[in-house]
Amino acid sequence: PGTRTNFGGWEAFDPDDLNLTAEDLRLKYLGPPQSRLFGPVCTTYLLIFVVGAAGNALTCLVILRHQAMRTPTNYYLLSLAVSDLLVLLLGMPLELYEMRQNYPFQLGAGGCYFRTLLFETVCLASVLNVTALSVERYVAVVRPLQAKALLTRAHARRVIGTLWAVSVLCSLPNTSLHGIQELEVPGWGVVPNTAICTLVRPRAVYNLVVQGTTLLFFGLPMVTISTLYALIGLRLRRERSAGLGAPPKSPRCLHLVVVLVVVFGVCWAPFHVDRLMWSCVSHWTEELLQAFEYVHVVSGVFFYLSSAANPVLYSLLSSRFRGAFRQALGVRGARQPRTLLPLYQLIFLNLRTMTMALEIFSRTNIPRSFHHTHRVWLPGPSLP
Repeated sequence: PGTRTNFGGWEAFDPDDLNLTAEDLRLKYLGPPQSRLFGPVCTTYLLIFVVGAAGNALTCLVILRHQAMRTPTNYYLLSLAVSDLLVLLLGMPLELYEMRQNYPFQLGAGGCYFRTLLFETVCLASVLNVTALSVERYVAVVRPLQAKALLTRAHARRVIGTLWAVSVLCSLPNTSLHGIQELEVPGWGVVPNTAICTLVRPRAVYNLVVQGTTLLFFGLPMVTISTLYALIGLRLRRERSAGLGAPPKSPRCLHLVVVLVVVFGVCWAPFHVDRLMWSCVSHWTEELLQAFEYVHVVSGVFFYLSSAANPVLYSLLSSRFRGAFRQALGVRGARQPRTLLPLYQLIFLNLRTMTMALEIFSRTNIPRSFHHTHRVWLPGPSLP
């Protein structure tokens, strides 16, 4: 009798726990100190890190160094690259640290708040950046008379500043629900070395926040983006049918943004499936737990892969970015076939990274107790 301190999402515990040692209790409720997935996950993440950090840093460098690249559209791409760099440079090391040492959490309450706030903020900022970028393209194509007044660099800077502020503010509710918690067994006391960063507020409030965030910052934006591009497509089709044509640069720029949105949706859908599955399932069976753990691992790969995909898309679809990338890298002879080698290397490395990740995780036995180090911010659900 007695209650367990909200680990694993259920209250009752086995009275025989009173006869277990501290190490036995840690293994039973928190799993092994180091995830057995640490090796393959670390290898996969490092490959993504190399491509993503280099590509996004180069994107920022190109836009900031070249005056001609400082367009309103590229300002949104710059903001997206900054968000990706924050994920890769700060978020990924924190996650790998926790996979290497699931517990105790050594960074204290401040580190727990920072970690949760960081991930939540960059998630929301990425969605808002892509949405703002889509609105910018809609105005440019469908409302050309208003575009000159609205689509300026000053306006883009104001919008970007606003969306980052909104992202931080909307991240505070989820951040406030998390904190440091230790395993406490009645009659045994607090089990030493069990501090983890996890949910410390009522589960119902967390579920409401997650479901609301998914609706407002994924479902609604994706519907908005799809509608805007449908309207843009209809406008361009009418212009072609009427023989008016379309601005030469519009299809290429539209192509880039559409592909970015599609890749964004594909990469981030598993993230929200992961959160919603955790939020909606109240009774965990062995089959549901195994399915959730697989979804969690796959969502992690795509979560970080999205941060490495954007620079490849810039290189692949934008001739201006390709030229600026080559200039930044000091590559000469832009008309020579060999100058495209860095582009193909980046594309191949990203595709190979995704393939290796799926191969590694399909062959790995996922442990029953998988410590959640990102996105969900809860320890793995335990079965009664």
